[in-house]
Amino acid sequence: MERKIHIIDATGKVLGRLASQIAILLRGKHKINFDPSKDMGDIVVVKNVEKMKFTGKKLKKKIYRWHSGYLGGLKERTLEEMLKKD
Repeated sequence: MERKIHIIDATGKVLGRLASQIAILLRGKHKINFDPSKDMGDIVVVKNVEKMKFTGKKLKKKIYRWHSGYLGGLKERTLEEMLKKD
């Protein structure tokens, strides 16, 4: 089983459609001998993520949440804050 490296340019592409395309490549569903019980996916490198297009109000409304494991440790940030941070 040979893994290929796919380099994807995210400039001007919509977040959801790009995510679907990447998921297919990571899972290996584009290959003829696809088997869901095996790891057949390829390596995907995404460039120019900062130039990706977001539809609607995702920058302000999409919220990422995670928990530190401690009491009161629930953290959340909007997509806009996450992009500014990185």
